Amino acid sequence: MHEAVAGLSAGQDPVDRHETADRGRHGRQEHRRVEVFAVADQLPPEWRGTIACAARVSRLSWCKDTRTGLWRPRREVAYYVSQVRLDAEDFGRAVRAHWGIENRDHHVRDRVLREDDSRIRRKPGILARLRSFALNILRAGGVGNVSEAVYVNALSLDHLLTYGLPRSQN
Repeated sequence: MHEAVAGLSAGQDPVDRHETADRGRHGRQEHRRVEVFAVADQLPPEWRGTIACAARVSRLSWCKDTRTGLWRPRREVAYYVSQVRLDAEDFGRAVRAHWGIENRDHHVRDRVLREDDSRIRRKPGILARLRSFALNILRAGGVGNVSEAVYVNALSLDHLLTYGLPRSQN
């Protein structure tokens, strides 16, 4: 599929294009170009009728090196397909929303809860559900920084047990 979409985008002009520039945190600037391509009868037969459009997202990120103070470019190109026909702006928004989920959930699981380092090999789904349950309780409790909440709750069982209680209206 990757080769088919890459060849499709290289062989024709996009039907829609949208560009954005963001100045992010941590000394980073990102320029994004989303190009949407029509896929009518240009994909392998098994994908025809399933894929409505394809997009190429090109990112140019300028990252500031804190030691030298110089800006270093990083270029990335990613290809996406959709079952729904989208314009370039909506496609870019959908891609950003997908990465928001990745950063909000999977990154927290990997970094804070160290899920990838787990050595549980028999029925690992049980502990994964417990991690999900813990994250859901923290999120429902209004926690923004999960790492800090895990640390504070590890120090105080009383604090941990207050997550199930209704909050007082003072």
